[in-house]
Amino acid sequence: MPPALRLPIQLVGAVVAGLLLWLAFPDHDLWFLAPVAVAVLGGLTLRAGAGRGLLLGLVAGLAFFVPTLSWSGIYVGAVPWLALATLEALYLGVQGAVTGFAGRRLAEAGRTRAAYALVPLGWVVQEWARSSTPYGGFPWARLAFSQADSPLAAVARYLGAPGVTFAVALVGTLLLLAAAFLARGPRTRAVVPAVLAVAVLLTPGLVTLPTDGREVAVGMVQGNVPSAGLDFNAQRRAVLDNHVAGTEALAARAPGDLSLVVWPENSSDIDPFRNADAAAQVQRAQESVGVPLVVGAVLAEPVGASSNVSLLYDGSGAEPQRYTKLHPVPFAEYIPHRQFFRMFTPAADLAGNFVAGDSVGVFRVPSATGEYAALPTICFEVAYDQLMRDSVAAAGATPSLLLVQTNNATFGYSAESEQQFAISRIRAIEHGRSVVHVSTVGVSGFIAPDGSVSGRTGLFTAEQGLARPVVRTGTTPSDHLGPWPERVAAALLLALVAGSTLGRRDVRVSGAPDRPTEDHTP
Repeated sequence: MPPALRLPIQLVGAVVAGLLLWLAFPDHDLWFLAPVAVAVLGGLTLRAGAGRGLLLGLVAGLAFFVPTLSWSGIYVGAVPWLALATLEALYLGVQGAVTGFAGRRLAEAGRTRAAYALVPLGWVVQEWARSSTPYGGFPWARLAFSQADSPLAAVARYLGAPGVTFAVALVGTLLLLAAAFLARGPRTRAVVPAVLAVAVLLTPGLVTLPTDGREVAVGMVQGNVPSAGLDFNAQRRAVLDNHVAGTEALAARAPGDLSLVVWPENSSDIDPFRNADAAAQVQRAQESVGVPLVVGAVLAEPVGASSNVSLLYDGSGAEPQRYTKLHPVPFAEYIPHRQFFRMFTPAADLAGNFVAGDSVGVFRVPSATGEYAALPTICFEVAYDQLMRDSVAAAGATPSLLLVQTNNATFGYSAESEQQFAISRIRAIEHGRSVVHVSTVGVSGFIAPDGSVSGRTGLFTAEQGLARPVVRTGTTPSDHLGPWPERVAAALLLALVAGSTLGRRDVRVSGAPDRPTEDHTP
C-alpha cells in the first residue's frame, strides 16, 4: 500500500469499526457485528504505535458513540450529546494508544501472540475505566450490553458483564488472528482460530440457565405522558393521574394473589409528602389494588435540593419504605461545577439539583406464599455493576427480585429505552434474578432469570402488565467474583505493557545496523 494512502484507509477502517459496533446495539440488534468490529479495530491498532493508535481509536469511538448516544441530545441540543460522545470516545482512543504502543513492541520482540492478548484485555479495562470515571463514570454501551440475544449472554452468570465483554472481544481477536493467517499464510493455520472463535461464541448458549423459584404475582403500570420530551415535567399531575388510572384498570383484572404493583421513575413528580392531593391520589391507587405499591417520586428534600426516590406504600398508613437513588446522573440530575459549564451551554440550567442516597433499597413484600424482597434501582443505575451486586447482596437469604424503574420520556422515540432494557436482561442473567423493568413510556416488561422476556410493552403507550416472576435466593459465580475479572484483566494488561518495554529482540544482520525483524507470523 502506498504510504500516502495508508492513514486515510486506516481512518476509513476505524469509522467502519465504530459503525459496525453501533449496529450491534439496540435497536438495530445485530449483535454478531460486535466481534467483527473488535477484529477490525484490533487489526488497525495492534501495531500502529501510540500516536496513530490514539487517533484510530478516537475516530472509531466517535463513529460508535455519536449515533449510539444520539438520544442524549434530542431535547437538550447537540452540545451535551457531542460532549458526552467525545468523552466516551477518548477512552477508546486511549485503548488504541495502549494497544498500538505495546502491540508494536511485542511484535518487534517476536512475541506476536502475546500482542493479540492486548485486544480483549484492553476492552475490559477500557470499559472499567469509563464506567467509573469521571464523576462515577458512564457505563453505557459496553460490549456486554449488545449481547442480550447472543449465546454469549450466558457468560454473565459466571463472569458478569465484564466477562461478556471479554468473550465478545476474544471472539473478535480470534477472527483477527484467522484473518492474519489468511493474509500472510500459511492459510491452513487460519482454521484453528476460526474454529475457536465459533466455539467461544456458541458454547455458552449450550448452558441451561436456572429459572426455578417461587412464583409471585406482580403487576406493573406504564402510565405514559401527554407528550414526549422535557415538557413532561410541566405535566406532572397528568402523569400521576395516568398511573392512577392505569392501576385502577389493572385492579379490575388482577388475580386474587397479586402481591405487588410497580410504578416507574417520575410517576409522581409531585411530592406526595408535601402535597396532600398527590398523597390522596397515591392512596387511591394503592387501595384499588389492595397490595403494596411501589411509586417513583421526586421529593423536595433536603432543603434546597431534590431526591429521586422509590417509595413502597403498603396500605397500613405508616411511613412508606424508601430508597433514594444512589447514583444521580451528572449533567442531568445535577451539574458538577455548574457555573463553569454554564459558560458553554444554557442547557446546564436544565439539570436538577438531586442528592444521592446512602444505602441500597430492600423492600419487604408479603405474599400468599411468604415474604420476599423487591430490590429497587432507578434508571441508569442498572448499568453500574457494583450497585447491582450490592443490591442483590442486601437481600441476604430472603428470596428476591429486581425492580428497574425508569423514565424514558426525555429521550423520545429513540433507541435509549431498548438499550436500557437490554442491560436489564443481562443483569437478570448475571444475578440469577427476575427483573420487573418499568418505564413511564416504555419499553417495559418482565424478565426471567435466563434473560427471556414476557409482557413487553410498546413505546409511548399506556399499558399495564401482570406476570408471575419467580423470586430466588442464592448467588451466582459472578456475584462471588465481584470486580475481580476487571482487576485481573487490568493486572494482565499492565504486565503486557510493562513487558513490551523489556527484552526487545533485535536480529543483527552482518554489515548492517541493528533493526527489528519483520514478523509475518501472527
